[in-house]
Amino acid sequence: MEKKIISLCYRKIITVSDEKPWEKLVFNDSYAEFKMQAQYYNPKNEYQRFSQLVQHVPGAQQLHFLTSAAVTPYISQLNNIVPDISNNLGKLFLKFKSFRFEIINSDLKNMEKHCIAVSFFSEDLYFLNQFGSLLLTAKVDALPDENGGIATELFNLVPFLSIDNIKL
Repeated sequence: MEKKIISLCYRKIITVSDEKPWEKLVFNDSYAEFKMQAQYYNPKNEYQRFSQLVQHVPGAQQLHFLTSAAVTPYISQLNNIVPDISNNLGKLFLKFKSFRFEIINSDLKNMEKHCIAVSFFSEDLYFLNQFGSLLLTAKVDALPDENGGIATELFNLVPFLSIDNIKL
């Protein structure tokens, strides 16, 4: 059987309505950092929304990167395991090798409009099969057991989870 190698991307969107402690911390700290960093790009308080800053102030795209500094410690708490993605046994299993932080929307005067995304990019996996919305994969570095088999993971392609890359 020809094995294809894939990597996955899970885009986790975080808003004011999230209730889990981790998401609340990421939300609150990213908003505080955004407000602090935005002062550099908006010294005269001309703009209220993130989109206005990006549209009118050169270099304001850097706010994604600058704000991510507040999120990085929370990402490390995940121990390289993608949140929310569980296998059919209900266990979190998917390891990520990198992430990207993004400000989707924000408002310097209204925290409720703050919306961010963290995209997690998985380690390489062997794509073994697909059954409807279920994917069957195995770790590329998995060692065979005493019978020559390798451990697999069966999981659903849920919203905001997709195949990011495939090597043929």
